[in-house]
Amino acid sequence: MKKNIDTMDLLSEISEMAGEEPELLNARTDEAYVRLSEAGFERAALDLAERKFSLIGLFCAEAFEKEGGFTLFYVFKQAGRPSVPVLVREAGREGKVSSVAELFPSASWFEREVRDGFGLEFTGAFDTRRLFLHECYPEGFHPLKKAFKNGPISLQKTEAGKTEAGTAKFGTTKVGAKEAGAAEVGANEVGKPGEKYRFRQLKGEGVYQVPVGPVHAGIIEPGHFRFSVIGEPIFSLEIRLFYKHRGIEKLAEGKSPSECVALAEAISGDESAANAVGFCTAVERTCGIPVPEKAECLRAVMLELERVYSLLADLAGMAVDVGFSPVASPFLILREEVFRQNEKLTGSRFLRGIMVPGGLKKDIPDSALKELAPFFAKFSRTFESAFERAMSSSSLIDRFATTGVVKKELVVPLNLTGPLAKASGCPADTRLNRPYGAYRHFAPDSSVRKGGDVLSRYEVKADEIRESLKLINRLLEEMPQGPVFAGNSPETGEETGSGSPGNSGYALTLVEAPRGQNLHWIYLKNGLVDRYKVRTASFCNWQAIEHAVLGNIIPDFPVINKSLNMSYAGTDL
Repeated sequence: MKKNIDTMDLLSEISEMAGEEPELLNARTDEAYVRLSEAGFERAALDLAERKFSLIGLFCAEAFEKEGGFTLFYVFKQAGRPSVPVLVREAGREGKVSSVAELFPSASWFEREVRDGFGLEFTGAFDTRRLFLHECYPEGFHPLKKAFKNGPISLQKTEAGKTEAGTAKFGTTKVGAKEAGAAEVGANEVGKPGEKYRFRQLKGEGVYQVPVGPVHAGIIEPGHFRFSVIGEPIFSLEIRLFYKHRGIEKLAEGKSPSECVALAEAISGDESAANAVGFCTAVERTCGIPVPEKAECLRAVMLELERVYSLLADLAGMAVDVGFSPVASPFLILREEVFRQNEKLTGSRFLRGIMVPGGLKKDIPDSALKELAPFFAKFSRTFESAFERAMSSSSLIDRFATTGVVKKELVVPLNLTGPLAKASGCPADTRLNRPYGAYRHFAPDSSVRKGGDVLSRYEVKADEIRESLKLINRLLEEMPQGPVFAGNSPETGEETGSGSPGNSGYALTLVEAPRGQNLHWIYLKNGLVDRYKVRTASFCNWQAIEHAVLGNIIPDFPVINKSLNMSYAGTDL
């Protein structure tokens, strides 16, 4: 076990919080897994919340190590500290544990996700409704249990409309609700298969609901948005996603790490490189594979290219959503040109098929790399011209400023990350706070705004693109020579041992994707994946939109949504 000073300090703090000596299961320089008694866990959780730790991940594994039953992993992080403590908790034979959602609001979706996947019960949770298992899934169906084998299932016939909304009372904490005299009524029960999903019901004089989706105009993934309004202002929004669950985590079970890279790339199309690097790095940490320096630098170039084309789409989309297409067009043209550069470098417009545990499947020719510097010199001129045109438009500024504010106070409780958090005054960036790969030597500058509105997110995303260009140029100038793979067979990974019998262990990785912090956790048994957990930035960031729209009007929802730009696919694995 390797521990640095920060990790040792964290272990000492957890021991103090829990009032007992924790059992240390595993440790690396920036992560430590500890098991506490149930009473010790509850004391530590309370103290972690008071010390402003974020719960950045909560997931379950069945038959973990020598333990039977279900093991829960609570991953915490405190701003400015690279090390993450992972509290390990056994669910026991009854499959019940107490909820921590009152302490960590981010836990609510995590717990509902675990409940759907494994059938565990979180007692005292304020919301136990199904999350990714919609009404059509049969009772007792929990696809992440080992007993379930992938294959066709019999879906439940839905009986939408037969079940009335429940009667459990919720606190009227939303902005404007009290002023409107509205009462919030809903149901916090799991609900039976086939029953109509129980949205929160807000009732009062003049209150009406506006349902939007899940089917939308244009090419967009499904998501349902239930607005409650009085007149024009929105005083409540409830979102429902998870309409196209793909079973990615289940599909990884029993596969070799090399076979799973394609699954990681499929999590979200415009974060293919980030998720492939996240998965590969988790495997490399588990197996102790040293990645060649050149491979790490080339990975960083691809990660920044992905950030550039992803954020260009955001800048264009935000302009389109306020009817200013002339501003959007240059950004979309630049995005297409970046795609073409990606294809020249890797053979894939989305940078797919090149990452592998241990490095890269193939080297990138120097001739292709040399084209990037002049390309980005021309790119910068066009980009700055387009951005200046956007910022000189008073009508665009009027639509963006003070619209869709996400308050800084929400960042830690909901674990908001990426441009969203930076625009709300929080400089969190995994490349800086917990550097990995080439980012240990090539750190970007962080762009921060305090407004928290659409305009702040627009400016932060533009700054992120500028900083990515600087990083790419620095990486190209100092690109080392040498191999790009740790072994002789990048297709199979046999030389590194990543897919060979005997490799067992677990590790987590945090990567900074274009939308923020993505978490990958891998558990290998005898060289095969026993459990693969992914939590993208979108999974947490989606919950900010319910707050961002309050006090705004529904016509502003598209631009607020686009400025946050969460991934539907990256949330529904």
